[in-house]
Amino acid sequence: MATLELEVVEEAVTQPARKGRRFGMLFWAAIGWMTFVFAVAIFATVLPLPSPTDMDMLERRAPFSAEHWLGTDGLGRDELSRLIYGARISLVVGLCAPVIGLTIGGALGMLAGYFRGRFESMVVGSMDVLLAFPPLVLALAVTAYLGQSIFNLTCILGVLGIPAFMRVARAATLTLARREFVIAAQALGATHTRILLRELLPNVILPLFAFFLLGVAITIVVEGSLSFLGLGVPPPISSWGSMIGEGRESLDVAPRLAFLPAAAMFLTVLSFNLVGDTLRALTDPRQGAL
Repeated sequence: MATLELEVVEEAVTQPARKGRRFGMLFWAAIGWMTFVFAVAIFATVLPLPSPTDMDMLERRAPFSAEHWLGTDGLGRDELSRLIYGARISLVVGLCAPVIGLTIGGALGMLAGYFRGRFESMVVGSMDVLLAFPPLVLALAVTAYLGQSIFNLTCILGVLGIPAFMRVARAATLTLARREFVIAAQALGATHTRILLRELLPNVILPLFAFFLLGVAITIVVEGSLSFLGLGVPPPISSWGSMIGEGRESLDVAPRLAFLPAAAMFLTVLSFNLVGDTLRALTDPRQGAL
């Protein structure tokens, strides 16, 4: 009996340590890179950097130097400055577009999973119709019709993300809608609004936030693809995708012009994926005992 009690105490003591070890070195490395990218993007205007649009045709494709740490591009613009200011565009689009999907898709998914019936069929059917269109082709068509701007690009990518967020919210709501705490709230006479906001939303928001981080990574890649094809943000504004597209013309003489923004995008997308996967594993309702 004493041995059993000792094992229980040891399990209670070691459980927090085991939880702390869930976050490995890759997770914290991803957090560090994301923090660095956000910091340089936010404080770009106060950093001692030349303007990303100033051209010097006498310094075209200049190598690394004390004046230009990462050299210059094909028009003599500072590559480090363009890389940092390009991070602003990629992050703004990558964060704002999933917010649209999270807000609209999350709300529709919770309502569909809670009320079920005809409303659920209508919501799921409309999302299936939207998913029937190839996302990249639809984004290309709408961007070409509405014109190139950060606002248009963000709205298009946000609308394309609604079905995915709706499905995540609906799946989580279906899992939680018949739990004891929801049934108890209904038995006590709680309104549908109170149950959705006070009982379900705090539990649904965790998997939604984990998926949000994955959505940021996907949106950055899609934005980069559109900018690479020339349908992203209009010049002279630069993003990582447009920098890769411009550097493609200099691959034989200055491959760094394409590889540097590609490496920055790769590390940022990988970091969001690692953090999102880790949080998704920790907030998966199927792994909980509630």
